[in-house]
Amino acid sequence: MLKVFNTLRRKLEEFKPLEKNKVKMYNCGPTVYNFAHIGNFRAYVCSDILRRYLEYSGYDVFQVMNLTDVDDKTIRDSQKEGIGLIEFTERYNKAFFEDIETLNLKRAKVFPKATEHIKEMIELIKKLEKNGHTYIQDGSVYFKISSFKNYGKLAGLNFKADELQAGSRVKADEYEKENAQDFALWKAWDPNDGDVFWETEYGKGRPGWHIECSAMSGKYLGESFDIHTGGIDLIFPHHTNEIAQSEGAFGKNFVNYWLHNEYMMVEGKKMSKRFNNFYTLRDVLAMGYSPKAVRYLLLSTNYRQPLNFTFDGLKAAQQSVDRMFEFLDKLEMFVNAKNESNDKKSSKKYTEDSNKKVIALITKVNQDFEKEMDNDLNTSGALAAIFDFMREINALMLEQNLSSEDADRCVMAIKEFDEVLGVLEREKESLDKEIEALIEQREAARKKKDFKAADKIRDDLKAKGILLDDTPLGVKWRKG
Repeated sequence: MLKVFNTLRRKLEEFKPLEKNKVKMYNCGPTVYNFAHIGNFRAYVCSDILRRYLEYSGYDVFQVMNLTDVDDKTIRDSQKEGIGLIEFTERYNKAFFEDIETLNLKRAKVFPKATEHIKEMIELIKKLEKNGHTYIQDGSVYFKISSFKNYGKLAGLNFKADELQAGSRVKADEYEKENAQDFALWKAWDPNDGDVFWETEYGKGRPGWHIECSAMSGKYLGESFDIHTGGIDLIFPHHTNEIAQSEGAFGKNFVNYWLHNEYMMVEGKKMSKRFNNFYTLRDVLAMGYSPKAVRYLLLSTNYRQPLNFTFDGLKAAQQSVDRMFEFLDKLEMFVNAKNESNDKKSSKKYTEDSNKKVIALITKVNQDFEKEMDNDLNTSGALAAIFDFMREINALMLEQNLSSEDADRCVMAIKEFDEVLGVLEREKESLDKEIEALIEQREAARKKKDFKAADKIRDDLKAKGILLDDTPLGVKWRKG
């Protein structure tokens, strides 16, 4: 049974959805004013792992991820470039979808854009106004935090009534806990906003950042839902203000489980342009690292532990992914191997006892994998269980003590785990006729003991990005 650490109650809790076998899940998506950086993708990969494991466990998951395409940053940077907000943000919307495809993130069921949900935001503000949670100052609508009992509960803030200064306001989208004040739901138009505004009953203006997520989650997931995820940097003020808005409007518990991933460091330091260690996903891939290595590194540490993203770590992650692929390749060669009698026991030393051992190992790795994942998505423990399994099966293959049928069972087990991990999906690879001919020529040269010619062909293939591995079970190829 899955247990997760609920930020709201600061403890591990057994996960129980509101509706049997169905999960409604919201995670804060990107603010599309630039390419997403690797810290952003830690949050997205963690949410992806959660969704995949819920689906692995038999749940039907309805996931929503918003796209913030109007806020202080998008307006500021679109004006710097001298182009319209929609044209500016669409560039980064498109890039984000390319990036999540690259990192093999499952697509959410809905990706709502803030600019397409102004009507829902106004309706939510009207509910808050009716419930006595708002006031208007200088044309902007503010949420009165003193009107909401237990404001700040998610962030562990415990304000007394006299600590919430009446009329103390903050108009910026982001601010620190020490500056907890009434926050903007609707911002009156400012000349700095240029042509970014909507005409509403509250006047000419635009939404605050926090109201966007409350309005969109309410539309697609309802007044109460199961899970909300994000980085710990969003606990205050964003998620704190979402709770105040949604519960203030509907009078119901907003979210049952809040899951937050820890910060990510880069080479031991906070990621910052000042430290020259700020990287987008595209920066890292341009250095020659593979998307699979990036994904593996991001998921290899439990989401509630700080992650130190290093380039040595990326190299080690690539080696781990390569080991898993090599293991699958060896297994598949056993699956395909046929002896002269076409008996399923294709390994010469196969015995019934080895069959029992394989079944026991598969049973154990399944139990260990699920035990670790049920323990607050302990991906590092789950990976350790898989590599222990691989070591045991590799020993059987080395002894030629594995049947094709048992090898197939092992392949299926690894592929089931990868439904959660998402690092072993093969690219659609096909050798063109020229490369196929080169491989055949090399085999012919080796049979004639013309090793110089065989080595030259190997080098030619390498130049085309194709690496060959000579194994006891034949030649296998892979992309370099």
